[in-house]
Parts: sequence; structure tokens; C-alpha cells
Amino acid sequence: MPTIRGKKNFSKKTLGKKGEEIALKYLKKKGYKILATNYRCPLGEIDIIAKYKKVIAFIEVKTRRSSTFGLPQESVNQRKQYQLSKVSLYFLKRYRLTKTKARFDVVSVLIDNDSEKVELIQDAFELRYL
Repeated sequence: MPTIRGKKNFSKKTLGKKGEEIALKYLKKKGYKILATNYRCPLGEIDIIAKYKKVIAFIEVKTRRSSTFGLPQESVNQRKQYQLSKVSLYFLKRYRLTKTKARFDVVSVLIDNDSEKVELIQDAFELRYL
């Protein structure tokens, strides 16, 4: 991987993919059973859908190279929460899981030089309506 002044030179897309790979590995170690990755439907996309104990977790992964402009999880704003809410409801209805407990988690990944910092925020936000 090319480096510039000691930092990995990732494109935004490559950085996001790397963050999702790191998040998947982390979640599996924590006992999450991965149901889907990059789940797409007509209403949008969710990075990871997993089951943890008896709860379905809809997981947004945010990755950054530094915290200069804020922590990765801070970019999951109300608009993004609303978008994730729509997709999660679609998923639950489509697979007849509306009576299953569900929540929204955020995985924050900081890739700085050769180190990786991962933080899992369980139950990060409530279902958002208009």
C-alpha cells in the first residue's frame, strides 16, 4: 500500500471498505452473527446487519484517518439515522421479523498510520420518523 509521510494513502471508498472489514472482524470476535453486509433495498443501504443474542443489530460503520474533524461516529446525524431507520423497517417487514427486538449500533474506526482504533456504540440511536 503506498504511503505519504507515514500515512496510508486510501481513497475514500477504499478507506470505507477497510473500515468495514475491520468492523466485521471486531463484531465476530464480540459474538455477533453476521446476517448481511452492504444490504441494499429500494430505500437505501445498511453496512452490516447482525444478530447479537436475540437482538437484530443494524450497524453503520464510520471510518476516518484522524479525529481532526471530529470522531467518525459524529457523522451519523439525524438525516443518516432517518435513512437507516427506513431501511431497517423494510428489512424487518420483508423477512417477517417485526416482532424481533432490534437496535442501531455504530462502529467507529480510526485508521491512523499503522494503528487501528475500533469503538462499538450499542443502541446508538432510536428509530427515527419524519
